[in-house]
Amino acid sequence: MSVRLVITDSMWDRIEPLMPADPVRGRRWADHRRTLEAIAWKYRTGSPWRDLPDELGSFQTAHKRLIRWAVDGTWERILAAVLGAADADADIGWTVSVDSTVCRAHQHAAGARKKGAPDRAEPDDHALGRSRGGLSTKVHLASDNRARPLALHSTAGQAGDAPAFETVMAAIRVPRSGPGRPRTRPDAVLADRAYSSRAIRSHLRRRGIRAVIPQPSDQVGHRLRRGRAGGRPPAFDAEAYKQRNAVERCINRLKQWRGLAMRTDKLAIAYQAALRLAAILIWAAA
Repeated sequence: MSVRLVITDSMWDRIEPLMPADPVRGRRWADHRRTLEAIAWKYRTGSPWRDLPDELGSFQTAHKRLIRWAVDGTWERILAAVLGAADADADIGWTVSVDSTVCRAHQHAAGARKKGAPDRAEPDDHALGRSRGGLSTKVHLASDNRARPLALHSTAGQAGDAPAFETVMAAIRVPRSGPGRPRTRPDAVLADRAYSSRAIRSHLRRRGIRAVIPQPSDQVGHRLRRGRAGGRPPAFDAEAYKQRNAVERCINRLKQWRGLAMRTDKLAIAYQAALRLAAILIWAAA
């Protein structure tokens, strides 16, 4: 069987130095590159773990590695390091767009125990909700102006966009190549009308971030009815707002992986880890 691989030699040159080193004692890690290819194959195709081709090794190894590195924060550290390298090359566009997308969940994603989560990072609801459309998960994300993910956060599918905004913004932490704190503040944030709230605008204003968010018609009407008491309308740069399509294109890139477009994982940490792996490969290919 011929397996189509996605990690090129140039991508691996960027990723390999960031992978965990072999332990001083005990068994050595299996081939990291093959394991990443195995995880990527599973989520790109949306196939069950047991259908993993023999060329990519044991499915138990790949699955255990996905969960283990999700629990100990390895995926987050690798993504942060890739972002830090891009920032050192001035390759990050700091006009950031924020949005969310709903991903349908397969029936196999249901059934995880509501208590006894394997790690404190696992939410009690496993980021899985039920609405008229059935089971779903919502992925909230921020992307740079070249449609590459900077931060990812998962909630139940019926959750609102605005309540997750500050969590997404707090997840933007790009390490510096030299001394200094990680960069956490974009130059501007572009978002649609779902994020037009006083709390969000105040949050951005306090941090010195320019908000490019249109007002929905009902908010405009309420302000006009109040007359002078309604205050001035918030500033809105229509020309800059045209760049908001970057986050839509970023979502499309992530959803090219069928296992991300439809969730089959019972645990949110596994699904979130796969999202981070996809983000790592997107940045490594840049």
